[in-house]
Amino acid sequence: MTAQTTSQAPATHGTPVTFDHVNKRFGRTQVLHDICLEVPGGQTTCIVGPSGSGKSTLLRCTNRLEEPDEGRVFLGDTDVTDGSADIDAVRARVGMVFQTFNLFPYRTALDNITLALRRVRKLPAEEAAERARAQLASVGLAGLEHRRPAQLSGGQQQRVAIARALAMEPEVMLFDEATSALDPELVKGVLSIMRDLAGQGMTMIVVTHEMRFAQEAAGQVVFLDHGRLIEKAAPDKFFGAPESPRLQAFLSAVT
Repeated sequence: MTAQTTSQAPATHGTPVTFDHVNKRFGRTQVLHDICLEVPGGQTTCIVGPSGSGKSTLLRCTNRLEEPDEGRVFLGDTDVTDGSADIDAVRARVGMVFQTFNLFPYRTALDNITLALRRVRKLPAEEAAERARAQLASVGLAGLEHRRPAQLSGGQQQRVAIARALAMEPEVMLFDEATSALDPELVKGVLSIMRDLAGQGMTMIVVTHEMRFAQEAAGQVVFLDHGRLIEKAAPDKFFGAPESPRLQAFLSAVT
């Protein structure tokens, strides 16, 4: 099934994200080293780098799925790392799509989306269902509302996960290698939806191995290696004239 253009844009666009001297350790291993990064509102920032470079950890610091050991993370003007921050309110502003789909296996596609709408947004069941159906249609899944995850392809399951995140009307979307678990023929449809969101002006942070997507959709591309921010630039410069020898070696290996 061909992915359709997402027709229901989230309510708020343009919220920037700021990482201010973020450090993170797991035991004795430091996985993020003094990361300073401005993610402009209304643009897509792609984070690339080798496995184990800290990309997913940095992403998960945005909504405190991982707690930074030092430094601060801002969602707009909100310091999400402040001890007094309402983490549930923060997470309601940030949608996240994971590498694995994280759908409830015994719930239908519709139920997977309406659950948070009813419990977090406190929407009446009928309104939640209406919003869920609209989001499923927007990602090309109209008519599949009552299928369970096992009855859907991997690409369809990931679209349900995207629809679930968008139904919450987030200000920022996080994608953590959202296509890496998919068969190659299913990647295109998911990337198409992500491109549509980028074109709508959604703030997105995308951890990805899809270099073509980064070239075409990103406002800036960031390269992490061993937990350090090595280089960031607009796509033309990042891919066409990389400055650091480490980035040059990485790109020569993956493109």
